[in-house]
Amino acid sequence: MGSLISTHRTGRKGVFLDRDGTINREVNYLRDPGQVHLLPGAANAIRRLNEAGFAVVILTNQSGIARGLLDEETLDEIHRVLLTRLARRGAVVDGVYYCPHHPEEGNPPYRRRCSCRKPEKGMLHQAVQDLGIPVEGSFVIGDSERDVALAEGTPLASVLLAPKSRRPREGTSADHVASTLVSAVNWVLSQAGRNRNL
Repeated sequence: MGSLISTHRTGRKGVFLDRDGTINREVNYLRDPGQVHLLPGAANAIRRLNEAGFAVVILTNQSGIARGLLDEETLDEIHRVLLTRLARRGAVVDGVYYCPHHPEEGNPPYRRRCSCRKPEKGMLHQAVQDLGIPVEGSFVIGDSERDVALAEGTPLASVLLAPKSRRPREGTSADHVASTLVSAVNWVLSQAGRNRNL
């Protein structure tokens, strides 16, 4: 597992975000910083989470490393570009965690079954520990069932991103389904406000 984290424990409730298809435009194995393209409204959505007092953390599977499509140094540069573009729009990410492994592709040490590849919870547990984020009252948002599965067995609430052209199959375990990160954040903030009023 790799990470880029802030230098302080936040102690704040968190929103754990997937990267590709959630913040950044989905491509077939993003492997170059030039492929970083923020989705419309993503920076503003993250900024609203910042303003509401949430820590924002990216958790992303990056099996392209195991497959030999890029190395960890290139991935670090991709993440620096992503964070810089978000910061220019006033959006702050407190940490980025990635899993470089794949259980069947590539060579050791990247080819292995691990505890960090989503839907396993290794990245989530590490971020919670590093940043001091309470799980109670926190959220996870992503565009696949693997992301939603992070919330299973925890107090986390989950949001599945599913554009209207790609509705989720029936039986999703997500607490809410949204078409964009903007609408997902609207729901998160409504839930947070409701809980404060209880």
